[in-house]
Amino acid sequence: RQMCIRDSIKGFEGDDEALKSLAKTLKQSVNTGGTVKNGEILIQGNYRDQIIDKLKEMGHKVKRIGG
Repeated sequence: RQMCIRDSIKGFEGDDEALKSLAKTLKQSVNTGGTVKNGEILIQGNYRDQIIDKLKEMGHKVKRIGG
């Protein structure tokens, strides 16, 4: 079985449409797939630094948690 690495974005304040729009923007910025589930954005792959940079560029406050 292959191990799957995923980045998770939590704590977004906004409605479901804004969350889905943000997920789409982030997925496009790193050219990968992902989904929105239970108020979280899940991005396939290990793109933490690129996602953090993109969120900061968009004006979001970012706190890195874990490794």
